[in-house]
Amino acid sequence: MTGYQHLLLFGSVVVAACFLVVYFWPRILLSVYKRAILVKGFGEGPIPVNTLYTEPQAVFADPLRAAPTSGSNLITTGVNRDTLLMVGWLDLRKGPQVLHVPDMGGRYYSVQLTDPSNNTNFAYVGKRTTGTEAGDYLISGPGWTGSVPQGMTRISSPNNSVLVAGRTLVESDADISAAYALSTQIHLTPLGG
Repeated sequence: MTGYQHLLLFGSVVVAACFLVVYFWPRILLSVYKRAILVKGFGEGPIPVNTLYTEPQAVFADPLRAAPTSGSNLITTGVNRDTLLMVGWLDLRKGPQVLHVPDMGGRYYSVQLTDPSNNTNFAYVGKRTTGTEAGDYLISGPGWTGSVPQGMTRISSPNNSVLVAGRTLVESDADISAAYALSTQIHLTPLGG
């Protein structure tokens, strides 16, 4: 083999390796994130599938004093000082889940639904997209053919696995308890459950 052929072979290997890293990296990161949610949660133990969990009020109020001791990777202390975080992982293989949001009274909130197979956000529920009135949203997986109960809005997921990330605005230190109470009222139930 000549030096030119070695260079072409090396270049082909480098291009293939770069392609594989770029293609698989988002999937690897979401797999790690899923495991962190389901095993460690916010440091207080695992978050069960089809459950939403809000960041503990004490962690939000004083992240350096109340940081989780279990080494959770879901909270970066001291960074997020205006929104309570919420997280969950959905498995829609056994049927749809109903996302309930209370009347948020004009408060900013957002619930982001992400397809982990390609790391794309496919829907949002929140002040900017659906308003702040109470509502129920039926999240169904691909191929689900049931009927949507009256008063619910259907959100069709392209995947049976869904990463849920939520945020609720905290306007001041005096507002933490009220924001936390509203955030914990955002929850999931199985359809018909």
